[in-house]
Amino acid sequence: MDGIASMQIQNLNSLVDTVRHEIIERYRPGEDDPYLRILQAAHIEDDEYFSHMIQDDISAIVRDIRAAHKSDSESAPPTTIAEELKRDLEDVANFKGSPLEKQAALYCKRLGINYNKLSDVEFRQLVHKYESFVA
Repeated sequence: MDGIASMQIQNLNSLVDTVRHEIIERYRPGEDDPYLRILQAAHIEDDEYFSHMIQDDISAIVRDIRAAHKSDSESAPPTTIAEELKRDLEDVANFKGSPLEKQAALYCKRLGINYNKLSDVEFRQLVHKYESFVA
């Protein structure tokens, strides 16, 4: 990939290894010494570094694509079905009319039909369908 970055990673790893070996020679710490473990963990693998860099780039691209297509017709709506139903039930609870009219208003709202524009015939057909489901 990037020869300069790879060389710098190798230089840093060599520096960490040199410091680690110097500490071992001078102080003879045990294998479980926390400072030696930190120096060991500081060792960077080229493949992991470049994979992480590529993943960061891909994540940023995916976020940009998702943001650009958030309002597309294939995208999920900003509200959930449960939130919409709750809002519709609250609206129908404030609706003036008989229980049957409230039920019809709820069905119309869920189906995207303007209840106020229903003709008498359409309303009767809707009520008839509702009654056939309930029976």
